[in-house]
Amino acid sequence: MNTHARRGARVMAASAAVALASALAVAAPAAAAPVHAQSPAAASVAPLTELAHLEFLLDEATPPADVPGHTTYRLDAEPSLVMPWTYADARPGGTFERVGGGPLDPATGHWGQGAYNADDISRAAVVYLRHWQQTDAETSRDTAYELLRSLAYLQTADGPNAGNVVLWMQPDGTLNPSAEPVELPDPSDSGPSYWLARTVWAFGEGYAAFQDADPEFAAFLEDRLGLAVAAIDRQVLSRYGEWAESDGMRVPAWLIVDGADASAEAVLGLAARVRAMPDDAAAADALRKLAEGIAAMSAGDVGSWPYGAVLPWAQSRSMWHGWGSQMPAALAAASVVLEDPALAEPAARDAALFTTTLLTAGGPDNGWFPTPADRVQIAYGADSRVQSLVAVADATGSTGFADLAAMQAAWFFGANPAGTPMYDPATGVTFDGIQPDGGVNRNSGAESTIHGLLTMLALDARPDLAVRATTIATVSARDGLSLVEAESSVDTTGVVSAPVPWTGESLWSGGALTLTAGTHAVFDLGAASVDRSIEPVVWSEPGAESSSTWRTGHRPLGDLDIVGPDQGISPSPGVLLPHSVERDVPAGATTVRVDAVGGSLMLDALIVRPAVSRLVLSGEGSTELVHSTIDRPQPVRIGESPTPLSVRVYDASGALVRERGMQGGGTIVLPAGGFAIAQS
Repeated sequence: MNTHARRGARVMAASAAVALASALAVAAPAAAAPVHAQSPAAASVAPLTELAHLEFLLDEATPPADVPGHTTYRLDAEPSLVMPWTYADARPGGTFERVGGGPLDPATGHWGQGAYNADDISRAAVVYLRHWQQTDAETSRDTAYELLRSLAYLQTADGPNAGNVVLWMQPDGTLNPSAEPVELPDPSDSGPSYWLARTVWAFGEGYAAFQDADPEFAAFLEDRLGLAVAAIDRQVLSRYGEWAESDGMRVPAWLIVDGADASAEAVLGLAARVRAMPDDAAAADALRKLAEGIAAMSAGDVGSWPYGAVLPWAQSRSMWHGWGSQMPAALAAASVVLEDPALAEPAARDAALFTTTLLTAGGPDNGWFPTPADRVQIAYGADSRVQSLVAVADATGSTGFADLAAMQAAWFFGANPAGTPMYDPATGVTFDGIQPDGGVNRNSGAESTIHGLLTMLALDARPDLAVRATTIATVSARDGLSLVEAESSVDTTGVVSAPVPWTGESLWSGGALTLTAGTHAVFDLGAASVDRSIEPVVWSEPGAESSSTWRTGHRPLGDLDIVGPDQGISPSPGVLLPHSVERDVPAGATTVRVDAVGGSLMLDALIVRPAVSRLVLSGEGSTELVHSTIDRPQPVRIGESPTPLSVRVYDASGALVRERGMQGGGTIVLPAGGFAIAQS
């Protein structure tokens, strides 16, 4: 993965700079804008959004005079720019140290990257814009204005790179177009980028907010958004309608940096612009084309990888990552603005099939490559799932997606692998991440702070969801997708090896087990009371063939005949892919055997999925999610407590099938690929 994409997943911040304490501030009361009628408890819920820590991160810089190609609104009259520091390292006593990116040069005060970056300026602007719109807080309006001015300064206003954006700025206001370590494109305004996409997001929402409040400033934002859209048109959308192949998958060639993730954040801004100004043909055209490209990255189904997810990167059909995964949110927004329900269909499929799989497997992991090989979890990933679920709920009217959003948002309050709150509503601090072992990184940089606040704003606008998310913050039970490593076979005549983990487009979860004709392996799945499917994850080089048979005891599960697909635009000649075995492992069976028949079968792991996956969150009441991973209806036991339950059953598209009350536990029929939510 390119370094500019990896930066969004950074969990450990560098250290240096002057220690400063986070100040406390009082947030203005949030205006309630719930999707559904409020419950009595929701009517009195206190606002969760607290801007104090983000305010602490903000600082001023005055750029040098007359930098070619860089200016902004009223720069002569208002020469200082306001921006958030990139990182904040935790220090004793609850204080934080504001930190730039890369090593610090004490002689110049410059960082290898810089103090401020366009990505965080853009997203911080979105926080303040949404807070202003929800609360009418003049302070948030003023800060949004300052951040948008600062962002516009980083945009190159003329020349061959007009519309593109410089990523980094030093503390003294000096731009750093070529940061160290190198991020692509280099220089950072020499081509399309994540930061160009996020600039469109901020300018689009900024225009919509200031359209009536400050028409002169809105006109400036309109011009700068037009520059950005023109850059996307000439650098990206000039390839609209062209397709490529990536390890056998047909993918669109007109996504920003080949990313449905980057394109999605641009779509959020374009949707806001078109909603506010429907006659903007250029923005509407870019919106539709990018949304079509994102929709084309939908893949898999209830029984096969990636289980209906919208994949983030056209160069890899083996990668899904939590950070930046707002593709469903973007599709939902585009479907509403463009009045095209078809665009919401892959978004609903992602929410109903994949997000339920993710929740029951452990939450918003940084990366499934294609196995859950990177189990770090960060606020950007958790918030991206919340935003997508809320947007799809709004676009489709499904209460199921809203309930799932509350379950995902509970991550910030303790329903996570660490079992501890990741957001503090008293200070606005959001911690930087959770390690796979449950350790918490207690730094609180701009990205984490911003995405924690975006979730809080979404909850404050929907008080019923806020009540639910904050009161069911304990994981009481979880049973979902799991992994059996190939090298852990209990009996094999194959050869174990240790491949280089990163392939250029995917990640080995551990060692590899290679089986050739006549060799075998036996894997221990452990005990289970339900049927389970298995998906062997196999490395296949272009044109390479392998054949194998799979069984449990004397029961055949099916044959796998695999031919490696053509490489296409993927970075490496070969691909790690899960392959579905025809029949499930029956309840009670504990082992699976594979016999290689022909070619060379190189196994990474087995993905194991129960026919019914389950997540129970508890606290003041409980919420239980059960999700079908098979293509046929099945009876499912739900609920155990003697208290009354409200049970809603949804199909694989998220449409409500039935609703009933239940006294304690009972049995429901779960539709094929559907899910049910029981609340007490």
